[in-house]
Amino acid sequence: MSGPRQLPLPLAHRPALAADDFLVAEGNRAAVAWLDRWPDWPAPALTIIGPEGAGKTHLARIFAERTGAPIFEGRRLARAALSPLVEGAPAAVVLDDGDQVPDWTILFHLYNILAGRAGHLLIMARSAPSRWPIDLPDLRSRLLTAPVAAIEPPGDELLAAVLAKHFSDRGIAVDPDVVGFLAIRIERSFAAAQSVVGVIDRHALAVGRRITLPLVRAALPELVRDADDRRAGLESNQRHESH
Repeated sequence: MSGPRQLPLPLAHRPALAADDFLVAEGNRAAVAWLDRWPDWPAPALTIIGPEGAGKTHLARIFAERTGAPIFEGRRLARAALSPLVEGAPAAVVLDDGDQVPDWTILFHLYNILAGRAGHLLIMARSAPSRWPIDLPDLRSRLLTAPVAAIEPPGDELLAAVLAKHFSDRGIAVDPDVVGFLAIRIERSFAAAQSVVGVIDRHALAVGRRITLPLVRAALPELVRDADDRRAGLESNQRHESH
């Protein structure tokens, strides 16, 4: 008789976000090159765009640590939070999820603060400013003339490396054949790689076994369901944002 199934607990894990942990490849090389050029940017702002899980937050942390830039979250950006910037005078500021700013006048104020003292604004977003519903012509024109660097979907080698990194972040050692098996079967996106590793980790905990190729094969139906659910959630979010 087999033993009782283990309850998969949602254990917290901390991703490795140091500069040495960032995986540079063809799809993100242009974005990395722009950050390496700082402060030699042609405009006060630079926007880096890419899908969920592409490594934008990781890059933002690296840039912030190198430059001393504070990080603001777009959807929580408020004018009161910008007051310390006038006195502290940082050389750069990072705005994560810049396409989610609730009031464009606040972003315009932030831009002007930095531009007025030859500082820089690094914006992370899922889409380019040309697609944002900006209702301030002056802000729109400034962001449209600033450079935009895109992080592209991962190729085979990068996707395998991202999968290996997510396993490593969870403290899980897996054989290369597991990573290779997954890399050619999952959706080619950073978000899918992160989600797949989470599903496999939960599945392994539930059955009380280490992660092997047979276990991954057994988890495939669950991976398919998770992918369908995630795709449906993404489509729902896109419909909501378009309105």
